[in-house]
Amino acid sequence: MQPAPLSPTAVPLRDSWDPLAEPRLYDGVLSRRVLAFCVDFCVLLTLTALASVIIGVLGIFTFGLAWLLYGMVFPIVAILYSGATLGGDRAATWGMRLTGLTCRLADGARPGFVVAAAHVVFLYLSVSILTPLVLVVGLFTRRKQLLHDLVLGTLFVDRGTLDRLT
Repeated sequence: MQPAPLSPTAVPLRDSWDPLAEPRLYDGVLSRRVLAFCVDFCVLLTLTALASVIIGVLGIFTFGLAWLLYGMVFPIVAILYSGATLGGDRAATWGMRLTGLTCRLADGARPGFVVAAAHVVFLYLSVSILTPLVLVVGLFTRRKQLLHDLVLGTLFVDRGTLDRLT
């Protein structure tokens, strides 16, 4: 006899995450992730430019001390952006929302801020260290996961199909 779940909203591991049971969840995910990345990168560049202007103004008032942040402005903005959007209620960045994707953990839960921030860090590290060819991994995994998705246990699925299944 199994004990009762600690929370009445606890969701057991679903068979529908299996691409053989529900292949529609993963239809077109890789191509939409590429488009979502391009949109998110443009958003990040815009936010980085705004943050750079703010750092420039702060540098005047701090006698140049704030200008030391220029080297870290893009990583900080990327981590905060991903943590706030991917780790938020919709579990998707603005680019992912535009392309109809959402992120889930292997048990169906939404990722929190820490997992979302780690996701963007692992993405940029894997692409920087292992070259962009590491993205080919997604062509050979059943759930269309990339290397950093496998490490973190995240899945990207079609939001519309997921909403119809739940």
